[in-house]
Amino acid sequence: MTPSARIASAIELLAAVEAASRKPADAVANAFFRDRRFIGSGDRRAVSERVWGVMRSRRRLGWWLEHEGVVVTPRLLVAAALLLEGWALDGVRQAFSGGQFAPTPLDRAEVAALRRVEGHTLDHPEMPEAVRLEVPDWVLPHLQARFGEALAGEMAAMGTAAPLDLRVNLLKGTREQAIAALKSEGIEAVPTSLSPWGLRVEGRRPVTTGAAFQSGLVEIQDEGSQLVALMVGAAPGMRVADWCAGAGGKTLALAMGMENKGQVVACDVHDKRLEGAVRRLRRAGVHNVERHLIVPGDKWAKRRAESFDRVLVDAPCTGTGTWRRNPDARLRLAERDLAELAPKQAAILSAASRLVRKGGRLVYATCSVLLEENEAQVQGFLEAHPDFRVVPLGEAWAGQGDVPGPGPYLSLTPRRHGTDGFFTAVLERAG
Repeated sequence: MTPSARIASAIELLAAVEAASRKPADAVANAFFRDRRFIGSGDRRAVSERVWGVMRSRRRLGWWLEHEGVVVTPRLLVAAALLLEGWALDGVRQAFSGGQFAPTPLDRAEVAALRRVEGHTLDHPEMPEAVRLEVPDWVLPHLQARFGEALAGEMAAMGTAAPLDLRVNLLKGTREQAIAALKSEGIEAVPTSLSPWGLRVEGRRPVTTGAAFQSGLVEIQDEGSQLVALMVGAAPGMRVADWCAGAGGKTLALAMGMENKGQVVACDVHDKRLEGAVRRLRRAGVHNVERHLIVPGDKWAKRRAESFDRVLVDAPCTGTGTWRRNPDARLRLAERDLAELAPKQAAILSAASRLVRKGGRLVYATCSVLLEENEAQVQGFLEAHPDFRVVPLGEAWAGQGDVPGPGPYLSLTPRRHGTDGFFTAVLERAG
């Protein structure tokens, strides 16, 4: 593809992402390229990187352009991003030539808006703090309460591209064998610093088409997500429930840690998610997992009260810890989302706690960095369930090296740990 054709495709993809509203950008991009198989892998990568770059700087780009009173469109955002990368305005206008596969020419109002951007850097001292940090206005106080003076650094780390993390499936081989298998495919992987199962691959590489992935030796999973599963402490012979299993990422890690011995029950309210886990379980060689669909009026949990050694609640949340991986999510997040999620999280945690036997453990986790979804939820639960206690992080930690941070809970961030933002609390029922 020519540079102009790549720009045109980036505009088209960005428009599709914005039009999709609540649909994740990566799902929109997958469908976009699936319908355009003529776009080669190198061009796909270039187009995707440009679109993701615009999404990571969406509020700041908008701030520059909105001063001219023009409608901020995907084509104007892409053009402004080119200028802030160092392009000259004349070069941008030539790229928007209207020729074959090129974007249509910029009109007078668009050129006027872009003239204000030319020659500048993306940041400006007059930007409001929420704009500079690329967060919704309403969430800024919540982030300030969470991070304090470290907020700017934490949000800068959230604005970087996430690495590709893999979890080695010990049912299929060792981490050393996985490294060698990936290297034979031309993929360099290094061990992660915190997860004893993890590998990190720099850049975007086609891992899923290779033999290591297809054989089930490796699974794509952020190191932070691996650590959530590790904190459960699932051992061979245990009975474990994954209460919000989704497509089964953590279920796979739990079953692996149990060496296929014992029982894992993957529960969820969405049947399609549970069905999606079947192929992953088969590829991983896991056979100690059964699935259960949670439906209104379900007596399943009542009949199995206090019968599980471990219960993991990977609760639905705002996903603020995944913003570096899903930059579009911060643009879609609304204040009502947090208001609706907080009581839902409390109800889910309370319901799942009934499954935990005396002396067993309940593990609460989110991929959020907000206090309301994390520490506040645990505190509220403990007040309502005095038969549970917090297992301090130092006691529950089973990863590599030193305990990653002070306090009773595992609280991961991209800046401090190089992972997505995750929170994990381990609670034990009095026995």
